[in-house]
Amino acid sequence: MLGAVVFRQIVHDDLGCASYLVGDDDAGVAAVVDPRFEIGEYLKLARYLAVEIEHVLETHTHADHVSGHGRLRAATGATIHVHRDGAAEYEHEPIDDGWELPLGEVRVRAIHTPGHRPEHTAFALIDTERGDEPWAVLTGDTLFVNDVARPDLAVEPEDGAHAMFHSLHERLLTLPDDCEVWPAHLGGSLCGGPGMDMKVSSTIGYERRHNSLFAEDDESSFVQRAISSLAPQPPNFKAIVGINRGPLVTQGAEVLPLTPRQLDQKRNEGALIVDVRTDFQFDDAHVPGSVSNTMLRSGFGTKLAWIADRDQEIVFVGRDDLDGHEAAKLAVAVGISRLGGFLSGGLTSWRAEGRDVARIDRVDVEELRALTTDEPGDGTQILDVREDKEWREGRIPGSLHEPYHDIDSLPDGIDPDRPVAAICMSGQRSAVAASLLKRHGAKRVLHVVPGGVGTWERLGYPMENGR
Repeated sequence: MLGAVVFRQIVHDDLGCASYLVGDDDAGVAAVVDPRFEIGEYLKLARYLAVEIEHVLETHTHADHVSGHGRLRAATGATIHVHRDGAAEYEHEPIDDGWELPLGEVRVRAIHTPGHRPEHTAFALIDTERGDEPWAVLTGDTLFVNDVARPDLAVEPEDGAHAMFHSLHERLLTLPDDCEVWPAHLGGSLCGGPGMDMKVSSTIGYERRHNSLFAEDDESSFVQRAISSLAPQPPNFKAIVGINRGPLVTQGAEVLPLTPRQLDQKRNEGALIVDVRTDFQFDDAHVPGSVSNTMLRSGFGTKLAWIADRDQEIVFVGRDDLDGHEAAKLAVAVGISRLGGFLSGGLTSWRAEGRDVARIDRVDVEELRALTTDEPGDGTQILDVREDKEWREGRIPGSLHEPYHDIDSLPDGIDPDRPVAAICMSGQRSAVAASLLKRHGAKRVLHVVPGGVGTWERLGYPMENGR
């Protein structure tokens, strides 16, 4: 009886990360590639498929999330493999280009693909029972669906982009056209660009024909395109690289429930109170001074890493205790580990004691237009909290600008005594921004939702662009 290839993709929806369980069920052996911090899903799958996790492979030292390699090693005894250029400080087996790992009839072959990071390695998968050529390649953070990885997280952007060009054209694009592409990130991750698709996989041939960056056969042109529209670097990325390169981390998120009185004491001692309910629930009522960052949409961990100081204690407020535990897991995954607990019973327990709550008014785009034209005496200020590139491409005349993740005090030009409306594209980033403005002393804050600057433009209201 022939063995069957084991292949499963596991997606961390909040961070847009993808990891993989690869092996042979007849041989009963498997490896996990690029594990996320919470390892329960791998252990569950391994039990279900009757395989032992004997190896952990890292395509590179991740900069956007804490790896689960230490926890998998502790749970299974697996050997960790990473390219020697990663200079890992934990016990591991260093690998080089061309290294191969047999997993029964499945063979994993290392393809060194520097660019995103110098140690970056893709892994080609070969089913030796069916053929000698790779049927799939785990491209890590080199090639994504409809995009390539950013080149600025380990070296100078130009140097990284030059290395990326050669890794793509001389290594990955030499694979067969029907070779499947399985990346380490999906759309929404900060490790790629705006073209990254939410689609979970592709093929070499399809990317060759339809990935616009591959149309740049000239190396200099490719480099300029790769570095021309880089998003802000992921928050905490140097700290996360240090965690992932250093001694193995095995401790998870341990958080305790707090009574309203304890939460109030934490707040007075300087803890950051993060409300993880929906932005609508936050607007209606929240603990004064808290910040809105819903965990019910993707991107919670990334936004938390932007707005939280790693040295500041964090306390969560949710709908219930389960929200508190889940928020803690997502926080630890991005290197935020100084957690002071969560409000037991959610905001309901706070309100049951008759404690004060704060509120934020919501306005839609048409109401905002009326406030800034029909009622000039209101003096409503508009703060655009999108990224610099978005701001340059088109904005509301007279609006001020500060990306939401840079609001650590009232932005220059904002009068705290006049109403200020926070606006983005959809209302998600402006929810965080509105709460930060309120926290930093703005007396009346307006959360523009639903829609944002794009809605303003579609309604035919005035726009301007340029610097």
